[in-house]
Amino acid sequence: GMDGAPPAASPAGLSAYVAVSQLLGLTLLATTGTWLGRYRGGVAWHSPLQFNVHPLCMVLGMVFLQGDALLVYRVFRHEAKRSTKALHALLHGLALIIALIGIVAVFESHRTKGIPDMYSLHSWCGMAAFVLYLLQWLLGCGFFLLPGASFSLRSQYKPQHVFFGIALFVLSIAACLLGITEMLLFNIRDSYSHFVPEGVLANTLGVLLVAFGLVVGYILTRDNWKRPPLAEEMALSMDFKTLTESESPGAGSQ
Repeated sequence: GMDGAPPAASPAGLSAYVAVSQLLGLTLLATTGTWLGRYRGGVAWHSPLQFNVHPLCMVLGMVFLQGDALLVYRVFRHEAKRSTKALHALLHGLALIIALIGIVAVFESHRTKGIPDMYSLHSWCGMAAFVLYLLQWLLGCGFFLLPGASFSLRSQYKPQHVFFGIALFVLSIAACLLGITEMLLFNIRDSYSHFVPEGVLANTLGVLLVAFGLVVGYILTRDNWKRPPLAEEMALSMDFKTLTESESPGAGSQ
């Protein structure tokens, strides 16, 4: 038929779910900012407030940007695969840089205040998430962006890449929930059980993190919302030689 005319529209419901995910993501950031601004004195680098850079960077990088990077293939359904890939890698890379700033902030803050590092469950899960995320990004770039990897290697690695992408997103949200709990127990241990506003706000942030994760997870796991292979991708997977776009991609059976 005509060049992708019928499937050009997004599947019913996808746009609404993506919109909800973005609304939740922005609400997450606003809630984190409100908590740190109203109850924790705000955010600054070389000051006693340096610690507060950590939760802000982690929610922005390891949750919001990571989630959006995962959604790239659902949102940009008809753009060239190469540019969609590049955007996917770029957003993950940006998330890594922001997360690294957050990690530096917490280590420097601990050093200034003489607080020990890496003893809590939150720090173990969070560091595991960051290190594995970096590894996943490097492997992804190596297999899918650099021209070296063979087609068979890519197709063998792809299921692992997809699984660990979702698993690391879940682990990142779990680490945030542990971090929120830890922060509340350090700061308002005595009043937390009385439903004080800070406790309620921070709990709400936790619920929003879970909601964001669920919506992104739902979008990613709906089979009929997966990006349809474009004609030239079908041609490539049928025969990994340089096929001109005018050639028919065969019967389409992979």
